[in-house]
Amino acid sequence: MIAIGGAIGTGLFVASGATVSQAGPGGALAAYIAIGCMVYFLMTSLGEMATFLPVSGSFETYGTRFVDPAFGFTLGWNYWLSWSTTIPAELAAGALVMKYWLPGSSDILWGILFLAIIFLLNVLSVKNFGEAEFWFAGIKVVTIIVFLVIGILMILGIFFSPAAGIHNFTAGEAPFKGGFLAIIGIFMIAGFSFQGTEMVGIAAGESEDPERNVPRAIRSVFWRVLIFYVLAIAVIGMIIPYTDPSLLKSDVDNISVSPFTLVFQKAGLAFAASLMNAVILTSVLSACNSATYASTRMLWSMAEQGKAPKIFRKINSKGIPSIALYANIIFGLLVFLSSFVGGGVVYIWLLNMTGLTGFLTWVGIAICHYRFRKAYIAQGRDLNQLKYKAKWYPFGPIITLVLCIIVIIGQGSQAISGGSINWYGMLVSYISLPVFIILWLGYKFIKKTKVVPLEECDFSQEHLS
Repeated sequence: MIAIGGAIGTGLFVASGATVSQAGPGGALAAYIAIGCMVYFLMTSLGEMATFLPVSGSFETYGTRFVDPAFGFTLGWNYWLSWSTTIPAELAAGALVMKYWLPGSSDILWGILFLAIIFLLNVLSVKNFGEAEFWFAGIKVVTIIVFLVIGILMILGIFFSPAAGIHNFTAGEAPFKGGFLAIIGIFMIAGFSFQGTEMVGIAAGESEDPERNVPRAIRSVFWRVLIFYVLAIAVIGMIIPYTDPSLLKSDVDNISVSPFTLVFQKAGLAFAASLMNAVILTSVLSACNSATYASTRMLWSMAEQGKAPKIFRKINSKGIPSIALYANIIFGLLVFLSSFVGGGVVYIWLLNMTGLTGFLTWVGIAICHYRFRKAYIAQGRDLNQLKYKAKWYPFGPIITLVLCIIVIIGQGSQAISGGSINWYGMLVSYISLPVFIILWLGYKFIKKTKVVPLEECDFSQEHLS
């Protein structure tokens, strides 16, 4: 449920409308299928390592052991930055959602209230976090199932007359509007939609029986998430013409034009906007809850490895990295409050820095798995002894690496228009890339680290937490 919940959120409920509008229903489907396949390879790569070495803060540990301590250091801080700045972003989104019901309410008060709820869910026990994520994800899954059932009945004319049919899917330039380049453009949106699935690797360190449960999660999440996305986009594309201007307006600021809301309204459900507003609020809280958990565990893991201040190693009586949690809550609150100061310049730049961090994490996972398997064989180990073995190696990590690089390169395409380059937009799009490189080379220079030879990669399972 953590993996499913991490991959289903506003990317599906809100941004899917824009993808259909930009690339047509066929183009949107092609993009999500391609990125979905890449995520499957990513998850199998992560599953092989997480099953063998289930440890909180997994990416930092894998980077350190199988690539280079400097690479592990950079992956750890990159992932921490990605999720720690997600906390204030989701607080801001939650406050915007609440304005649907209470237009004159205070953004700051809602943000502080939501942060207090998230803090309580994370500080009491890890079971509370897992329970909350289970129900948050469950609400999203039920909403999608109801949407698909109603949508299919509308297409067949059973629930809605006349039948929607498939003519919208082939009208005008559909199903592929804008050709191959439009599909490439949707890759970025699709990639952002799937980010969060890798949290299975972080949770493996605290899960019950990871050797059994992590492979189960990996095997099931791909098909469930891909089916949800593919069927939902197909229903949207058949019921709502890609030329409908409302699709381009899909944004968390305006829930009334979410493609889900539009379909429910066409079905005659007057409460559609309120329903989707509530569902999107649970998605926002789920993302904030996950962000707090992931950033806390990563900060604790880096402190354990000596790559963050030792104070963050402290664990309370309930097994929670309490100091790391307090630090993330305070950081999230300060960044959130910065959005109300000086035009929110600091806030905007911090959010822009996280634009590529998720894809850089995926690149890191692919590299770690490629080296993990190479080192495993180089040390004469038997692949049959792996509790979970990723299929299609080395194709899996290689295709993940290639597609992530394509997305990273394409990230700045919007800054190029009419042959001219918006250099400020280009800087905003790629700011996290030089930060990643500076962290890597800086640690490498200071600590004099080297790439770990395959024969010396550490496969020991001592001191795993």
